[in-house]
Amino acid sequence: MLLYFTEAATEPVSAGSAIVPTLLFYAVVMAVFYFLLVRPNSKERKQKAQVLAALAVGDSVRTTGGFIGTIIDINDDMVIVEFGNNKNCRIPMVKDAIVEVEKPEDAIASSNDSTKDSKNSKKK
Repeated sequence: MLLYFTEAATEPVSAGSAIVPTLLFYAVVMAVFYFLLVRPNSKERKQKAQVLAALAVGDSVRTTGGFIGTIIDINDDMVIVEFGNNKNCRIPMVKDAIVEVEKPEDAIASSNDSTKDSKNSKKK
C-alpha cells in the first residue's frame, strides 16, 4: 500500500488535471461573493426603487442629511420637500437623497396605537 502512494507521488501531474480544481475553486469563490454581496445589494436597490416610486404628496421623508420634512411636489427625479414649522423652507432635492418614507396613514395608525397603550397602562 505504501508503495502505491509513493509511485503516485513520483508521477508528474499533467497541466490539464490541475486546471479543473483551480477553475472549480474560482467558481465557488465567485458564487459565494454573489450570494453574500451582489444579491442582497440588488434586493435593497429594488426595494428602494419601489419606495421611491410610491412617493406621494404629503408623505413624511427623512433625507441622507438627516433632515425630516414633508413632500409638497414631485417631478420625474426631483421632489420639493418642506422642512420644519416654517412653511417658507422648501428645498428641491433628488429622489435618491430620500432614505426613509412614512405615509400619513402610517403615522396616524402608529400614534393611535401608542395612545391606546398609554391609556391602558394608566388604567392599571
